[in-house]
Amino acid sequence: MTLVAIILATLAAGIGSVWLAALLMGAGLKGGGGSVGPQRLLSLAAGALLATAFMHLLPEAFESQAQAHDLFATLLVGLVFFFLLDKAELWHHGHEHSHGAPPAAGHGATGHDHAAAVLQGRAHAHAHPQGHEHDPTHDQAHHHGPKAGGWTMLAGDSVHCFGDGILIASAFMADMRLGVIAAVSVLAHEVPHHMGDLVVLRQASLNRRMALVKVSLAGAVTALGGLVGYFLVGQLHDWLPYFLIVASSSFVYVALADLIPQLQKRLSARETGAQIVWLLAGMGLVMLVSGAAHIH
Repeated sequence: MTLVAIILATLAAGIGSVWLAALLMGAGLKGGGGSVGPQRLLSLAAGALLATAFMHLLPEAFESQAQAHDLFATLLVGLVFFFLLDKAELWHHGHEHSHGAPPAAGHGATGHDHAAAVLQGRAHAHAHPQGHEHDPTHDQAHHHGPKAGGWTMLAGDSVHCFGDGILIASAFMADMRLGVIAAVSVLAHEVPHHMGDLVVLRQASLNRRMALVKVSLAGAVTALGGLVGYFLVGQLHDWLPYFLIVASSSFVYVALADLIPQLQKRLSARETGAQIVWLLAGMGLVMLVSGAAHIH
């Protein structure tokens, strides 16, 4: 039963986040303005990740028989590891997309930055319909760089999704409720990231369906990570608290290093209030899922 739940949850988080990102991009997020939509998504994801780490994963790990000193050391190592991993990803983005990166993503932007930049561009193009069509010279300018970068990005995404699967499986092995919460949190924070992935691949090819298929295949690797995580955690049950700590360090790092900094910009009082509301909504979502999935 646990294995089936892991497979379903990892597929929902891995592939579901890709399709949700595609739907949001298809809608253009025009209801709240091109630059507001991504900000709300980032706020929602940040709130969900922080609530999951501090209210569920960390308490569960510290309730075990493991020494607090060892758990804190693992947390520290995990944060440093994800910092270095992020550095490597930024380095690759800077080299692969420097020729075609939009101005808003000019300093080694991650997928979240690409999403915000392109949605702003979509809003501008919507205001000037003639400029919304494909420009052959623009496609030629981006033909070589983004194509190679697209495959590099897919390889990196596959590794990241594999790790997400292991983290979800670790949470499910601790408690079914934690697993569902972890899966929802992964889905929430992957949506803005996959929006950026789709942007990069659509720059490399005019075939939008193929871009969606490629990112979906990368997202499906989450299920493979879930299978490996299930058997790994099952054999090393005593290490479960440490897997939960690593999961927490991942969520905390993504929220504080990737998401929150993108929210720290000068906005109107209304937009700032919307950020806070969506941040709290992310936390409330975790609490809602926690209550609905509570199983003893």
